[in-house]
Amino acid sequence: MIRTWCKDHPIQFMACYLVFYLAFFKLLEQGIQVPDLVLHCRLDDLIPFCKYAIIPYYLWFAWIPCTLFYLLWFNDRREFWRLCLPLFTGMTLSLLFCAIVPNGTDLRPAYIYGNDIFTRTVRALWRTDTPTNVFPSIHVFNSVTLALAYHHCARLRGRKWLWVRVSADLLCVSIILSTMLLKQHSVIDVMGGIILALTLDAVADAVALRTAPSVAYRHNHHHALPEHS
Repeated sequence: MIRTWCKDHPIQFMACYLVFYLAFFKLLEQGIQVPDLVLHCRLDDLIPFCKYAIIPYYLWFAWIPCTLFYLLWFNDRREFWRLCLPLFTGMTLSLLFCAIVPNGTDLRPAYIYGNDIFTRTVRALWRTDTPTNVFPSIHVFNSVTLALAYHHCARLRGRKWLWVRVSADLLCVSIILSTMLLKQHSVIDVMGGIILALTLDAVADAVALRTAPSVAYRHNHHHALPEHS
């Protein structure tokens, strides 16, 4: 019954998950002040702070709904659910891990100088988003999962749409770098997010192969097919 309702009401489903995610995240932010596990590695100290990284970091918030609605409205509905499966599962698993193993970082500088819009925006981010609940990085996990969705999308195959897939990859990379340049995440968090994304994408492929073999076959073999412009 729930599955049927979700299938018939995808927008309401996304809205319900958003409420669940924000409530869970706020609960973690308020409940975990001192993490049990502090994530910090030598590579983190080699990465400089860059306030301009706030631009791709915030683009993440628009990229998620834009991609979901694009797949929902302009593509086979099964491709929309093909993205929802790993995306929402991974976000939930990340929150659960943070609840079980409270974690955080100690990377943020004590103070950043300046009063320009970039500096003020970073300060605002740090005030609302504590350096806790960081592993695996949901920013990174979502970015990799979204980028993979553009490569899976049947409508965006071929040389004609190569620029879209490349743009998605570049946005993904810029968001990943921004999490470290803003000292929001450790390299460890980033690697955790990437591994989680690749793992759940493989799981989603396996599920699609069982539930919609024709769609899964096209996803897994489109590189072997001749491209049409």
